[in-house]
Amino acid sequence: MTARPPFVDAHLHMWDRGRLRYPWLDEAGKAPIADSYLPADYVREAAAWNVVGAVHVEAGAHPGDAAGETRWLDELSADAGLPTAMVAYVALDDPEVEAKLAFHAGHARVRGIRHMVNWHPTDPGRAAQPRDLTRDDAWRRGYALLARHGLSFDYHGFPPQLAGMAEVAALHPDTPVIVDHLALPIVADGLEAWRDGITRLAAMPHVAIKLSGAGFVGAPFGDIVREVIDRFGTRRVMVASNFPTDRLFATMDETLGAYEALLADFSEDERRDLWGRNANTLYRLGLTL
Repeated sequence: MTARPPFVDAHLHMWDRGRLRYPWLDEAGKAPIADSYLPADYVREAAAWNVVGAVHVEAGAHPGDAAGETRWLDELSADAGLPTAMVAYVALDDPEVEAKLAFHAGHARVRGIRHMVNWHPTDPGRAAQPRDLTRDDAWRRGYALLARHGLSFDYHGFPPQLAGMAEVAALHPDTPVIVDHLALPIVADGLEAWRDGITRLAAMPHVAIKLSGAGFVGAPFGDIVREVIDRFGTRRVMVASNFPTDRLFATMDETLGAYEALLADFSEDERRDLWGRNANTLYRLGLTL
């Protein structure tokens, strides 16, 4: 078997239930991932995958614990070497957004911000927000501050919001955008808005996307991955585990093995980009790969 390329996991989560609050982990169906998840747990699950770095994306901690999450992760990284970098939480429509961005940007390992904007036009039960924040004036003003602090933006929203996100991204070419979880192409919703949205975003060189969140997508997963790479190319796509969340659907080996199989026909150089070098570059990790 060919040696696996160095893997920079572009999207993982950790949580300490004794230190921070994570209300969503107490919801129905979350029991398999509800226990604390620390660097040693991740290293054990990812042992077969040649992990050389990892990016922690805010893990849905209580908004009042966002600053505490960044402080805690900084301590973890200093002690355990993981995570390598982090994407913190700030609500971009918060009246105190400027001060909160400055706080997180003041931590050397923070590279970006994620404010999940999930809003669904026909199924409010799946929404994290009561309105489409990508079209909200206050949210857009907060977004405009990201470049001032040298921060990227991780986008997590439903396909009907991709057009709005594309408008915002076009207005702020100095703010790198990284689209989480293949832009959530949930087949039951139809793929027209998703396809149109990723086409718009892929046309902008400061936008990248993650192969992650496979469990939320479903069939035809292989076709989705190929479409994403066709549009973004192999220099703006990153493999990510989304663990432990994706353990709700499959093991780490099954999850990453699915990506490995789909990417097997790419050249060694392209696979090294997809598995590690792109995340290293886009999240400014400074690793030698």
